[in-house]
Amino acid sequence: MSNVKPSIDKLLALIESKEEELIQLTQALVRIPTINPPGDYYGDCIELLRSRLEGRGFEINIIRAEGTPGDDDQYPRLNIIARKEGSRSGPCVHFNSHIDVVPPGLGWDEDPFDAKLIDGKIFGRGTCDMKGGLAASIIAVEALLEWMPDYSGSIEISGTADEETGGYGGVAYLAEKGWMAVPRIDHVIIPEPLNKDRICLGHRGVWWSELETFGTVAHGSMPFLGDSAIRHMTAVLDEFEQKLFPSLQQKVTAMPVVPEGAKQSTLNINSIHGGLAEGFAGFPAPMVADSCRIVLDRRFLIEEQLSEVKLEVQSLLEGLTKSRENFSYSLKDLFEVVPSMTDQNAPVVQSVARGISRVFDREPEYVVSPGTYDQKHIDRIGKLKDCIAYGPGILDLAHQANEYVGVTDMVESAKVMAIATYELLSGEQTE
Repeated sequence: MSNVKPSIDKLLALIESKEEELIQLTQALVRIPTINPPGDYYGDCIELLRSRLEGRGFEINIIRAEGTPGDDDQYPRLNIIARKEGSRSGPCVHFNSHIDVVPPGLGWDEDPFDAKLIDGKIFGRGTCDMKGGLAASIIAVEALLEWMPDYSGSIEISGTADEETGGYGGVAYLAEKGWMAVPRIDHVIIPEPLNKDRICLGHRGVWWSELETFGTVAHGSMPFLGDSAIRHMTAVLDEFEQKLFPSLQQKVTAMPVVPEGAKQSTLNINSIHGGLAEGFAGFPAPMVADSCRIVLDRRFLIEEQLSEVKLEVQSLLEGLTKSRENFSYSLKDLFEVVPSMTDQNAPVVQSVARGISRVFDREPEYVVSPGTYDQKHIDRIGKLKDCIAYGPGILDLAHQANEYVGVTDMVESAKVMAIATYELLSGEQTE
């Protein structure tokens, strides 16, 4: 660190001095179980953020995404945007973090919402994805404001809903309403856990759909009098195994997607259900299934067109209607997002890259996420291209039991975020 300018040294030392505060903030956030679905305790988390940031001079807006999926009076889709204006006009640097976490699941060694600090790591659901990143961005901004109280432009910190279920009650809604869109904001950093020395430029595309095959109901002892929708679906899955999956393995992208296996096109069958409704404790009735449904999760590459992605599945299904007796189906789009990738020479990329070089004394790795995150809405709806994901945490730990975030990783990532924010607001490079 000897080559770092003295003034920047003071900023980084200030962040180091706030390590205990960073730990306590992360633990406080994780101990609010904002599980989605259904959207528990969003209000409590928003209040924690409001109280802290308002007390530090931020203007607060709390926005409910009324009418979005899952929003109701029991589980309102609440979002917070905190803004701090500088003394002169200039660009707006925005840090966006989602406040929701996936259900904890089984297999934990500790209570997933105790947020215990063990050997320099905070364990709990949402530590890595992404309350550690949220806390690190807050500490980074607070330290920067102490070190540089007189600045041009503005800084925003947001805590948004529902990223884990598509972001429609969070960033998508805010982008549609102009809160997270040009010209209101200029640069966005999303502190998702992509590893502290990586810059995530974007993500693959996604097409979710529901496929249903149809049959004719009959008594289970006389299946020849009916027509099993489950058997029809078995034929579909066999076509996928024999034709579609081998074809997808041949599609490889030039995008720097991690991990390596995600450089291929992929298809996951998220769920399958056929026959009688589940949830009854007794024995099922003997019936031939007249319906079988699967949900498809197709991830595609920037080299692919969405229309071609859909046609691959449609062509296989149409082939079955000709070759298989009584085969009929419906295919319904659930949602779709095209791939997104920010230019490596964009201002936010270069500023974060210089921050990584300062803090870690090495060049960053540029990556693309296998799954989508809220950059898709900022790009597609908000029309803002200068957006990346950068934050603490190990990507592979997201949604796992015994999820954790390292304290050192959070401190170091906060330093990078502070340097990048300084550069973007001042227009000066720290090199």
